[in-house]
Amino acid sequence: MNSNFRARLKNGDVLIGTLITIPAPEIAEIMIEVGFDWLFVDTEHAPFNAKDALKILQTAGDRCPCIVRIPANHEVWIKKSLDIGADGIIAPQVNSAAEAEQIVRLCKYPPRGARSVGIGRAHKYGLGFKEYVTKANDEVAVIIQAESTNALKNISEIVRVPGIDAILIGPYDLSASMGKMGKVTDPDVRNAIATIAECCLNAGLRVGIFVDTAETAAAFIQQGFTLIAISTDGLYMALGAKETLNALKR
Repeated sequence: MNSNFRARLKNGDVLIGTLITIPAPEIAEIMIEVGFDWLFVDTEHAPFNAKDALKILQTAGDRCPCIVRIPANHEVWIKKSLDIGADGIIAPQVNSAAEAEQIVRLCKYPPRGARSVGIGRAHKYGLGFKEYVTKANDEVAVIIQAESTNALKNISEIVRVPGIDAILIGPYDLSASMGKMGKVTDPDVRNAIATIAECCLNAGLRVGIFVDTAETAAAFIQQGFTLIAISTDGLYMALGAKETLNALKR
């Protein structure tokens, strides 16, 4: 576990990451060499199983923090992701304070929570068990996603849940829940994003967002967003190849 990530997140450092959606360690290795601050390991939408995610984390080692977006907000996914050594989790589709409280509880060892005790890579397979369980509650990042009209409706209660380190806005799912699929620049969608961000910042909570371009990211950083997830490994590959091919054809 890279103990620096949560500290930097809570400090308000701008952290720029990208989504790993292709379950190949070489992809993660390339993104680390590029210099991203963190990797967003997407086990929700991408074809990852726990072993695939483990290989990404092993590749990253201490060089780059890895945050795993779990596929569902269930105990088994939270404990499995943390036990393989994730620096934190991203919980998708959190729509109420009660859901947020449950996620925090499952990320924290007793007495602060109810995280199940196992022995895995995070614990150096037992050799670092005591050291890990002593520090994990203070070093594991808990990030939840606000990406629906229900989350928007309940955001003032969600941001008050103790133990949440950041809220990551999912603009595409948010736009879809508003009946404006993919229209992330629509004024209503932008207003919803701004409302969520304002609630987070007023509560002293870090706020992040998924974006597809550097220009969009820069605009949100100017607005106080510090956790940036920009594009995906597959998009970088596809758009780069397409641009090169089109240039040659022209």
